[in-house]
Amino acid sequence: MNLTVTGHHVDVTSSMRNYVTEKMERLQRHSDNVFGVHVILSVEKMRQKAEATIQVSGNTLYADTTEPDMYAAIDLLTDKLDRQLIRHKEKLKAHRRTGEPVLE
Repeated sequence: MNLTVTGHHVDVTSSMRNYVTEKMERLQRHSDNVFGVHVILSVEKMRQKAEATIQVSGNTLYADTTEPDMYAAIDLLTDKLDRQLIRHKEKLKAHRRTGEPVLE
């Protein structure tokens, strides 16, 4: 998995980068088809925003969150991406099962 963390109007510290890396490793458990993750951390006045784009086989997943705390925004972002990745994986499995004959 190729992980890129960038900051917009914020300096990405090593602790923030490690926190994002640790949280994004959780996504690897659900799918081996995650090719690239691009995370953008930004500050707009008093709002901390985290957004991410994930390249998976056959699709691109996107999520963003805005919170008063950057670490809370990263947590919610990871939760959203986790749900999207599970849904994408279930769609692939359901699509493949439609052609099987029903045995009675």
